[in-house]
Amino acid sequence: MTVTIIDAEPTGISVDLDRTAVIIIDMQRDFLEPGGFGESLGNDVSLLMAAVEPCRLLLRGARARGLLVIHTREGHRPDLSDAPRAKVERGAPNLRIGAPGPMGRILIRGEAGHDIVPALYPLPGEPVIDKPGKGAFYATDLHAILHNHAIENLIVCGVTTEVCVHTTVREGNDRGYRCIVPGDCCASYFPEFHETGLRMIKAQGGIFGWVSDSTRIIAALGQQ
Repeated sequence: MTVTIIDAEPTGISVDLDRTAVIIIDMQRDFLEPGGFGESLGNDVSLLMAAVEPCRLLLRGARARGLLVIHTREGHRPDLSDAPRAKVERGAPNLRIGAPGPMGRILIRGEAGHDIVPALYPLPGEPVIDKPGKGAFYATDLHAILHNHAIENLIVCGVTTEVCVHTTVREGNDRGYRCIVPGDCCASYFPEFHETGLRMIKAQGGIFGWVSDSTRIIAALGQQ
């Protein structure tokens, strides 16, 4: 057992690092890179790219400490057999799931845009969860992987704060995990959604979890 205290809001949290995992949510090229699907929708992808360096530093600290690191990618099978009709039919026809996009078919597994940005690319042996929904627990084996590693605490990073990060934190909370969200390691195309999403997590004594930042978490990882 290696216990440390992470400075966070609404209060500091004591965690056993041997039972703590880092989950990096959907840091995919299509969402973050210029010329990708996210930008084609009119979004400012630089807002998401701002989270890459804090994530990279946190990943480096977590890997050095030997924490379990898990990556997720949102996307669907090429035949769309796992994509609900209600989801596929949203948006303009030329910007729907499976349509040709700037980096291959939109939100389709195996396409260039579906892959993770190079700065945060998984190391050999780090699990990669391909998820068909917003939450990382839905229709995946994430819970089984965490259970088999005796994980109790999740440090959840990624994009976007109010959608896939928030959904994953809510799912994790309902499954008994203590979720810690480093705010600078998350981002949204809508800054007001990012800020509100973080406030919602830590509200009412931490109704969904704790909010911290990469600097404070890296410092806690260095404690013996």
